[in-house]
Amino acid sequence: MGWKTLDDMDLAGKRVLLRVDINVPVENGRVTDTTRIERIVPTVNDILARGGKPILLAHFGRPKGKVNLDMSLDQVVPALRKALGRDVVLVQTLENATTLTEEATAAEVLLLENIRFHPGEEANDEAFARRLAALGDIYCNDAFSAAHRAHASTEALARMMPACAGRLMQAELSALEAALARPERPVGAVVGGAKVSTKIELLENLVNRLDLLVIGGGMANTFLAALGADLGKSLMEPDYFETAKDIMAQADRAGCRVLLPVDGLVAREFAENADHVVVQLGPDTKLAADQMVLDAGPDSIAVLESAFKGLKTLIWNGPMGAFEIAPFDTATVAAARCAADLTRNGSLISVAGGGDTVAALNKAGAADDFTYISTAGGAFLEWMEGKILPGVAALEGQPA
Repeated sequence: MGWKTLDDMDLAGKRVLLRVDINVPVENGRVTDTTRIERIVPTVNDILARGGKPILLAHFGRPKGKVNLDMSLDQVVPALRKALGRDVVLVQTLENATTLTEEATAAEVLLLENIRFHPGEEANDEAFARRLAALGDIYCNDAFSAAHRAHASTEALARMMPACAGRLMQAELSALEAALARPERPVGAVVGGAKVSTKIELLENLVNRLDLLVIGGGMANTFLAALGADLGKSLMEPDYFETAKDIMAQADRAGCRVLLPVDGLVAREFAENADHVVVQLGPDTKLAADQMVLDAGPDSIAVLESAFKGLKTLIWNGPMGAFEIAPFDTATVAAARCAADLTRNGSLISVAGGGDTVAALNKAGAADDFTYISTAGGAFLEWMEGKILPGVAALEGQPA
């Protein structure tokens, strides 16, 4: 661990520039999901308890460096106040600001207006970062989900000030390091979803780190078709058949077992409770031209559950099938509950992330029992791909 935490900082009487991710869904001016807000509460409370003053830096939407009141953070202030149980004051503008107003100085918690209203943010502009730095004494990054962006509030600031990770960032980095950098072996991963093309780098990185790679969803169709299966009108990517073969060859050389569905739920329409049959899947499978595989079948679930029982660490990204509609959510739900049971019993460390993944695990009622659920999207994937995240690298560059 090359980064500092709040435990390493003297916060008494210090202004703490706290980068958070509160880019939450809003409808009609009201926050509809407060998960991201709730996750920053421990860091904010810790700073306050230790005599520091939290000054929140955050983005909302993609205003592209221009003021757009539809993307004002004013919309999230009521939800922030409720979650924190404290007054939160919004500073409307940062233009040329190097000092805080008397009202802002008196506030318990300060929130600066949407950081992306300023072109210097996404440009990682040093001058803009220096203006931000003048507002505080310590920098704390609690937004792992934005750590893959080299922006002023995620990268430049960390190089200009005494810097540390917040509690959420600390938990995220610790969980991911435990899952990939220093995992308890055997270690496996579930990688599902629609397209191989979006996860090539992820797969190529994982096969050299894992003992088991489970491939599900539309991605599995591409792998099965690459081996010779005729899967009718199933979702697949013929342009990536050779890529799929290469990944399987890499896995073989690395000693990583690749697990594909051995059977599937096959239907003629993508619809809730569509008529379907269970079909064995393999290189010799031949479906009718109007048939498609929409989920892994019961034999696949049994194989998967048996494989999970042989693991010590599991990383999960992506569903096993068309989990949005029954009964094609069956494999995802069954596998998720199996992983949750093993985690609850203490025999498995389980880390999951990605939007569809979190939705699927919540649907299965399994999320609460996983060791760690990441709310980060792109940053979680890039970490799994083995990429250097600028926001994390900047924290690691701090002097000891």
